[in-house]
Amino acid sequence: MTQKYFLFAICFLGFAHLGALARSSSAATFDQNYIVTGGTDSHVRKLNRGRTVQLVLDQASASGFASRNKYLFGHIGMKIKLVPNDSAGTVTAFYTSSESTNHDELDFEFLGNSSGQPYILQTNVFANGIGEREQRIYLWFDPTADFHEYSVIWNKQQIIFQVDNVPIRVFKNNEALGLPFLSSQPMRIFSSLWNGDSWATQGGLQKLNWTHSPFIATYQSFNIDACQWRSNVSNSACAAWMSKRWWNQGAFETLDSTKQSQLTWVQQNYMIYDYCTDRKRFSTAPLECTLKS
Repeated sequence: MTQKYFLFAICFLGFAHLGALARSSSAATFDQNYIVTGGTDSHVRKLNRGRTVQLVLDQASASGFASRNKYLFGHIGMKIKLVPNDSAGTVTAFYTSSESTNHDELDFEFLGNSSGQPYILQTNVFANGIGEREQRIYLWFDPTADFHEYSVIWNKQQIIFQVDNVPIRVFKNNEALGLPFLSSQPMRIFSSLWNGDSWATQGGLQKLNWTHSPFIATYQSFNIDACQWRSNVSNSACAAWMSKRWWNQGAFETLDSTKQSQLTWVQQNYMIYDYCTDRKRFSTAPLECTLKS
């Protein structure tokens, strides 16, 4: 969604601060790995010595943050407690992007709703600038009551979207068949909270109610287990480093039977939209859809 990018105009950092290839500490604070990119100090609140952060949306401003560095392959996640009560019209976005013209991108977008109605989680994949791969699910819990982890495992074989380590979506590498995959463009990590009431809730019919502001999303767990990119090093350096990482082992080249059963459970019980079956948009199913196991 193009609206979220206004928060990150100042985010094109130089590579002077990029260090050696390494994963960040599991106890990392916000400031170690992230910077504020949208909103004032009152819109990005750092709590608990930087181990908890709140994004605030009100009529004065949206808010957002981004990772200091870019990454190529890894396990990227965040624990988030979403905007409670009447969140209609709000969009809480957690995503990665290569910030290039023909960009790669992985999206979690949480679409707010009226009090008592379920949140919708929309995921999307852009590969070489081509997106329109939306899927939507209802979450099987109240995402405003406590923190839940939203993450991706991104290796050369596949990308797994996860909620609390339960796979909700898989995007396979089919480059051998001529389909683009996210294999060469390092990506920065972003999150933002913004007004998306032109489309987010019931197709834009339900608008954001500013009398219920401020709207607040809360974040924890700022560790990043991914290959940190340096501009003067080829991706072979990442390949050598990540050969020892757990998310790049054979067990994660495909889903095992347990994970496949979990994915099937989500798809059968909570999926409400899949671009693969939308014949109004695609008269013929996109090729990657026909290749699903």
